[in-house]
Amino acid sequence: MTDSNEEHKEKMVDMKAKHRANIKTKKRSGRGLLMVNTGDGKGKSTAAYGTLVRALGWGHDVAVLQYVKGTWKTGEKEFFKRFSDLIRLEVMGEGFTWETQDRTRDIEAAEKAWQVSMEMLTSGDYDLVILDELNIVLRNDYLDKEVVKDGLLARHPRTTVIVTGRNAPDNIIAAADLVTNMEMIKHPFEAGIKAARGIDF
Repeated sequence: MTDSNEEHKEKMVDMKAKHRANIKTKKRSGRGLLMVNTGDGKGKSTAAYGTLVRALGWGHDVAVLQYVKGTWKTGEKEFFKRFSDLIRLEVMGEGFTWETQDRTRDIEAAEKAWQVSMEMLTSGDYDLVILDELNIVLRNDYLDKEVVKDGLLARHPRTTVIVTGRNAPDNIIAAADLVTNMEMIKHPFEAGIKAARGIDF
């Protein structure tokens, strides 16, 4: 049996009061957050770019550094090119590790990318920095995990940073303010369906 309109209204009034009381117990952070999107499910970078769109909506300054995708043509890269006056995009990776097949080269690329990341994080120029697929670089031990954690924590107070990629290291998870684990329930690739432009890349 469904509630009457009056019963529903009473429930919503009570819910609103509890919600407002709960909000009053919170405070603003006073600095940007460290956010991590990880897990084996689809949507880690996608969610980060959704946050970027939200930040742009408020006129925030944003930057993106892609660690892995290299010369791969993606929808987000094509989109960012159209708004180069609003978004700083740095594509530092040389492609997936199975493409380069050269660990020394991959490490050198990761180290160069981390130097640029630190400039973005500490400059005070950005409200939001996305370090796309940084977790992949850390998983492969191309960068020292403790050095990266310390660098993320040394960011400018203005700057929120989102780190994406599978297998986020425990030390980064422990240091983060927000961690989202994307869980794969189903994926079309497992059913033999190839990745599609505009949906997967």
